[in-house]
Amino acid sequence: MVKSRFDNFWTYIFLGLMSAFVVLPLLYAFSQSLMTNQEVNRWPPQIIPSDPTLDSYGTVLSQQDLRLDLWLRNSVFAASGYTAAVLLICAPAAYAFARLKFPGNKILFAILLVTIMIPPQVTLIPNYLLMRDFGWLDTFNALIWPGAANVFGVFLLRQFFSQIPDDLEEAAVLDGAGYWGRFRHVVLPLSTNALTALGIFVFLGHYNDLFWPLIVTNSLETRTLPVGLTILNSSYAGQYRPMVLAGAVLSTVPILIVYAIFQRRIIQGVMLTGLAGR
Repeated sequence: MVKSRFDNFWTYIFLGLMSAFVVLPLLYAFSQSLMTNQEVNRWPPQIIPSDPTLDSYGTVLSQQDLRLDLWLRNSVFAASGYTAAVLLICAPAAYAFARLKFPGNKILFAILLVTIMIPPQVTLIPNYLLMRDFGWLDTFNALIWPGAANVFGVFLLRQFFSQIPDDLEEAAVLDGAGYWGRFRHVVLPLSTNALTALGIFVFLGHYNDLFWPLIVTNSLETRTLPVGLTILNSSYAGQYRPMVLAGAVLSTVPILIVYAIFQRRIIQGVMLTGLAGR
């Protein structure tokens, strides 16, 4: 009993420290965004604003050479479209690998997993040339479709689909259901938590992606928020730092909304997919 309490104590200490590493930078950015430029540059630096103001948020949203609201909408739209494309492609592929018996199933799945080891820099130029040949550069198609055949998504869903009892599908077969009917009416309804968890992971990863949108977009109308924040930082970090931090804080709002809405499903999905991967 004493050893258990001792272990729990150090576990809580460790988790508290890890949480502090994540939360403190966000609190610091929010605090600095509420200061004036003079207060931010004061020495010694202040942690808590003496006279909080929202002027930085008003300035960053009204700046003529910045399109923060448009870049925010672009990021949400591109991330949502990419998430829908990933689920649309990965779910049937995972079902085929998990439930269908055909020659070469395991070999094909092993080859698919090997592609995870390929660094994204290797496929960067071929993907860019492909987007150029399709005429998709500087369009949302270039932000949504490359990478939609997500290998991690196929692996995650395949592990979960494999754990669904065969009896459920056999009952559907007796009712005359084909492959599509079993996938649509049996497997998908039982996999909402896994699909939601994958969707959240994919959405957050794509929403925060900087490199690919920086390569394939070149007009302000198609830029995404991470690219816009680099423009904001390069233009104003030396002159008006609270405005840059206000833009960074605003960029976290959609992520917090997504987490607040799907928090329970995220936790359930991670737990279920973890059990399925054993």
